[in-house]
Amino acid sequence: MGVAHIPVLLAEVTDNLVRHERGVYGAATLGGAGHAFALLEKYKDLRLVGIDVDEDNLRTAEEKLAEFKERVTMVRGNFSDLAEILTSLHIDAVDSVLFDLGLSTFQIMGGRGFSFNDDAFLDMRMDNRAPVTAYDVVNGYGYEALKQVLEELGEEYRAPRIARMILEERRKKPISTAKELANVVLKAKRREGRIHPATKTFQALRMEVNQELHNIRTGVAAAIAHLAPGGRIGVISFHSLEDRIIKEMFKGTPSLKVLTKKPVRALRPEALANPSARSAKLRIAERL
Repeated sequence: MGVAHIPVLLAEVTDNLVRHERGVYGAATLGGAGHAFALLEKYKDLRLVGIDVDEDNLRTAEEKLAEFKERVTMVRGNFSDLAEILTSLHIDAVDSVLFDLGLSTFQIMGGRGFSFNDDAFLDMRMDNRAPVTAYDVVNGYGYEALKQVLEELGEEYRAPRIARMILEERRKKPISTAKELANVVLKAKRREGRIHPATKTFQALRMEVNQELHNIRTGVAAAIAHLAPGGRIGVISFHSLEDRIIKEMFKGTPSLKVLTKKPVRALRPEALANPSARSAKLRIAERL
């Protein structure tokens, strides 16, 4: 695609997640395969099970990891189905697993409605087999349902006004592209600072379309259950709702020892070089 994907907190992951060089590493979201490449390069006998719902991500990862193909198994699936995927591969336990919950650069630039300036169809599905798109939510949800999505998943304080504006605009014609939606939000919110006014709205819609919080809870619970003794689970999150879930799940699991009392954040040089790293938080726990 001509766009480089830069993995966040790469050194922190490669230095702290894997303990057994001959073990099985699960990339619960393979994404651009940046973390996977670094770990396979560092640990010469490490085996990878890479999972992603996005077929474009899998194609990109297959090319990036070609030199390690004898140690790599890739599966198209949702990490919420981690237990079933491991069973199908006859794997009882993994020695390390990473959930990278962010969007890949390829998804953002891929013309699927994730970008504010995208003139393509308002899709936002990570899995193009899923039945519901952002177009369906924006043009089909009633006022109360739409407001609830924006408030709960986007933590958007202007949710009532934005929901009313969306309903008003779609009465004239359907809101079909990401750029059209962003312009609607701009009418409801004034631009303040560097962050685009539609950021929280887009976050909420993406999470609703992809059922992200449900999948996180299910997938992380499955990973913990299949973690070998002494194995480690790492989760990179990008906003407070995700991080809160991970913090509570780690703290509430007696079989885990939390290794990160506070989430690991990007150091200043990385945050300056890679804007995606600024909001990234890494938590790691170890199976007792």
